[in-house]
Amino acid sequence: AMAAAAAEALSGVPDVAIDDDGVFKYVLVRVRAAGGPEKEVVRGHGWAEYHAHRPQERRIHVYGYSVGFGRADHVVTTEKLKAMYPDYEITWANEGY
Repeated sequence: AMAAAAAEALSGVPDVAIDDDGVFKYVLVRVRAAGGPEKEVVRGHGWAEYHAHRPQERRIHVYGYSVGFGRADHVVTTEKLKAMYPDYEITWANEGY
């Protein structure tokens, strides 16, 4: 019962939560239900600046890295974005800052 409750709580956490437009930084975060399963989620908001996302063009480009935290797995991020925005052109690149 505890495991089921933990899994249900985790399923309530959106895989992707990003602003509608702008260029901003994103983070790929691993979240874990207490004593239960875990998953990675994408978060990106304008107050964090950087990262190209222009809704009128239906394009998202994932790139760059963090000096402090290193490079997130852009492939994982891109797959999650594609699931959330199936009608967008979503690209990624390791270069760029």
